[in-house]
Amino acid sequence: MHRRLALLSLSALAAGGLLLPAAPAGAAPKTAPPAEEEAADTRAEQRQVLDYWTPSKMANAQPLAAPAPRPPAGNGQGEPGQPNGTRWTAPPTDPQATVSTGNPWTKGGQVVRTTGRVFFTYQGRNASCSGSAVTSANKSVVITAGHCVKLGGAFHTNWVFVPGYDNGQRPYGTWVATKLITTPQWNAREDINYDIAAAVVAPQQGRSLTDVVGGQGVAFNQPRRQQMYAFGYPAAAPYNGSKLIYCAGRAFDDFLLSRDHGLTCNMTGGSSGGPWLVGFDESTGHGTVNSVNSFKYNFAPNWMFGPYFGNEAQAVYNEAQSTGAA
Repeated sequence: MHRRLALLSLSALAAGGLLLPAAPAGAAPKTAPPAEEEAADTRAEQRQVLDYWTPSKMANAQPLAAPAPRPPAGNGQGEPGQPNGTRWTAPPTDPQATVSTGNPWTKGGQVVRTTGRVFFTYQGRNASCSGSAVTSANKSVVITAGHCVKLGGAFHTNWVFVPGYDNGQRPYGTWVATKLITTPQWNAREDINYDIAAAVVAPQQGRSLTDVVGGQGVAFNQPRRQQMYAFGYPAAAPYNGSKLIYCAGRAFDDFLLSRDHGLTCNMTGGSSGGPWLVGFDESTGHGTVNSVNSFKYNFAPNWMFGPYFGNEAQAVYNEAQSTGAA
């Protein structure tokens, strides 16, 4: 079995179900309840977390390896979003598609404000990922990858979201998580097909996250093989985590050890949890989150994979947006 490269970063060492603003909690079809962990849910704890994250700690995040994808259970037939059981087809060539394999995003727009770096402590070491602010009932939800909230059997601590991070600058503040939520499949066995999570962040000076930065939409149970834009803050060479990077192209289906989407993309460690957007408008920087950066195979550094957003992802989102942000 080939091992994969996680897209985490560590310091000290990296339509079917469209939901846009404020879908009511409980709207998702019945599925196993998400796993959740209380984070910094008091003002005193939030202040401690904010004081913890000095500029030097944020600047020192480096890549970390994580578990390899596991073979699918059962006979492997069928895929989320592909009820007829069809399997992988080669990445399509589409001359009409917008293509980028990993370039700095220079066009501005909402995506610059809603995408950010995520920082946390993992097994006593400081780490970073990426994430996205999304529209929600409580205006306080960040979507990211499962391994960006929990890995190796424990939820991370000191978890913060820094939207619009730019070469060490925090133009929209540092937002402390009050609750971390992931899928039951990731929580129980780190199933790469469900590497999905959300964080609820505390208000700042009486204002909620999306009051300050806005939010991208969220979509579930959508068709595969769409044009997608992936964003994140890769920190491993040739990147250094200082700038927002993007890839774009038509998604394909993983044919190896997952049921994920794939994109031709050379983002590296630290981009995990960054949003994949469908219906993205380059002129406004707005789209709809339909996956997140999750993993790479070590033999295919130019392919990025992200989980299919089905009922389990929808349940995570609904749980997050129904949670009060302390």
